[in-house]
Amino acid sequence: MPKKEIQTRTTRPSDAIDEIEHLIAKNRPVMLWGSPGIGKSDIIQQIGIKHKRNVIDLRLLLMEPTDLRGIPYYNKDNKTMSWAPPVDLPNDPKDTSILFLDEMNAAPPAVQAAAYQLILNRRIGNYILPKGVSIVSAGNRETDRGVTYRMPSPLANRMIHIEMDVHFDDWLVWATQNSIHPDVVGYLTFAKQDLYDFDPASSSRGFATPRSWSFVSEVIDDKMDATQMTDIIAGSVGEGLAVKFQAHRKIAGKLPNPSDILAGKVKSTKTKEISAMYTLITSMCYELKNECEKAQKSKSMSAWHKMADNFIQFMMDNFETEMVVLGARTALKTYQLPFSPKNLKSFDEFYKRYGSLIVEA
Repeated sequence: MPKKEIQTRTTRPSDAIDEIEHLIAKNRPVMLWGSPGIGKSDIIQQIGIKHKRNVIDLRLLLMEPTDLRGIPYYNKDNKTMSWAPPVDLPNDPKDTSILFLDEMNAAPPAVQAAAYQLILNRRIGNYILPKGVSIVSAGNRETDRGVTYRMPSPLANRMIHIEMDVHFDDWLVWATQNSIHPDVVGYLTFAKQDLYDFDPASSSRGFATPRSWSFVSEVIDDKMDATQMTDIIAGSVGEGLAVKFQAHRKIAGKLPNPSDILAGKVKSTKTKEISAMYTLITSMCYELKNECEKAQKSKSMSAWHKMADNFIQFMMDNFETEMVVLGARTALKTYQLPFSPKNLKSFDEFYKRYGSLIVEA
């Protein structure tokens, strides 16, 4: 009789953050599952920053049992064997850190057994975990072809399990906050399916994940030979996507400078390729966001309002309706730009033509 396939419920990163925060507040150990490179570790760091809690990141794959249990030594005072506590675990009773046990199921069984005692009893031998410390674990799924050991059922049953999946909208917010290269954001906004293409059955060493696209963002250099640049990008996301991405960049490179558009020096563009339009929107939004921060510091927004007005007018003059709506939504929702209708000359025309579509969207 064939084995019944078990369907696992997954959650998007923004929901995973809320759920993990709730479990931490309830002092329940949690295990976060997900494929390689989708941002599991980054989520725990975000939670730590948000709540001003230190994150103690222990990669269990690289540890020995004694790294958690400590090292035994002869205590000459009472003539017994004592244990020197591990330096990586918190010892201050007032500590409120998040103890992040990463790559839990990649650790050898002996290390998992030590972690099991820590999670189950909040202690190992004479060592006691401070009351204010929360435990969060993470690991890759067994089907992802990574180094994994089957988690013992008693250990699994002591934790609440959350499986996270990739979600483009959540990634876009993260990319905006972390200044991911406009070419990467523009391309992936056009080709959302290329954000993540990990196939456990594939022999390719490079594959697309949120993490590998962040590598691409870091290594882009227009001064480098195009062939060499493609080689490097292929090493991150695979050859097929590298070729597609570089073709996109070649077209996007013909677009006018976003700064010139926002300054009102450029009123039109001959390049109408859709993926390039996504990149141009992203670049203009990045520019507007940076200039807005400068204007807010100087407490003079008049010049910025002119730039925002040029942004809206340029889209209305050059983009199809769908792209205008997308650009407005991106600026307002993703980049949270503070457009002021009374300071935008083009607002009345924009609202008349697209207002109902923006509300519906």
